[in-house]
Amino acid sequence: MVGLSGGVDSAVAAHLLLEQGLQVEALFMKNWEEDDRAGYCAAAEDLADAQAVADRLGIRLHTVNFSSEYWERVFEIFLQEYKALRTPNPDVLCNREIKFSAFLDHALALGADAMATGHYARITHDASGFHLRLAADAAKDQTYFLHLLNQAQLGRALFPLATLTKPEVRALARQLGLQPAAKKDSTGICFIGERRFREFLAAYLPTTPGPIETPEGLPLGEHQGLAFYTLGQRQGLGVGGVAGREGAWYVAAKDAARNALIVVQNSNHPLLLTDALEVRQVHWIGRAPALPFSCQARLRHRQPPQACVVEAVEDGFRVQFSCPQRAVTPGQSVVFYFRDECFGGAVIEKIGDLITKNK
Repeated sequence: MVGLSGGVDSAVAAHLLLEQGLQVEALFMKNWEEDDRAGYCAAAEDLADAQAVADRLGIRLHTVNFSSEYWERVFEIFLQEYKALRTPNPDVLCNREIKFSAFLDHALALGADAMATGHYARITHDASGFHLRLAADAAKDQTYFLHLLNQAQLGRALFPLATLTKPEVRALARQLGLQPAAKKDSTGICFIGERRFREFLAAYLPTTPGPIETPEGLPLGEHQGLAFYTLGQRQGLGVGGVAGREGAWYVAAKDAARNALIVVQNSNHPLLLTDALEVRQVHWIGRAPALPFSCQARLRHRQPPQACVVEAVEDGFRVQFSCPQRAVTPGQSVVFYFRDECFGGAVIEKIGDLITKNK
């Protein structure tokens, strides 16, 4: 059962499965219920594209609505994190709870032996179990978003695009006459689409304006609610130049006690840098490595891997980086790699001592 989204990646994935001689059917998921007159969530258009692909390939298309599962397992947690002034990554949770759980269960109930998606990642298998590895296309690799998968999920998953690059996928789609060949990649919140993010969140979160200040307490303006900003953010602050202090401003901290947003100038300001973080619990895809574990980590999708050491501490684990990291953000994920293998990851709970305190 291939997850057919209406995009080019899943369309080509379905074709490649057929080429392998497999019996293939497809499943289109709807995961968000809304009277979407603004056009942010193009579920109807995506379904039409998915049906066109299924017709072109001669495979059956099933449809399913996981809106309630998405709300309970992903979106409510998403909102809770924002209320706690953290910045969650819904795509990571969506993969674990919807695509590789609700979808997989539904596919198995329909008689499938395995599920496939258009993710750019590789799976290998040996005596020690299943391993999640980097895709051939480093620019499109999606292991960061898949790091919460477990052995059972990987054992049922297929990633047909593992050895292809995005240009190769688009070229193959054009060659096959698949309608989504020129369709742009989807962005925005997983299954919700591209939106004016602050306006969207304001429909679910309280708006509590407060001061925007420098670390020294110089007032610069007013924010619309601490939950709507993330560390390192530059756009949308509404802070212009201050006499003698021209230049871009970046979010450096959120002072919840005073409801103040602290901003600094210079994208590499010391208040934006840290060389350590802490997490409560690490999800290891396979057997947990011996600690301390020298490896590499990503703090965001497409970030070049950063050298680090993972070690146990009293309340969880500490990740110590070899070089300072910018805008480390609680609520986001730190994902661990050794060579080409993704070992797992964790939600960032606490930022370590700032560089200015350490050095």
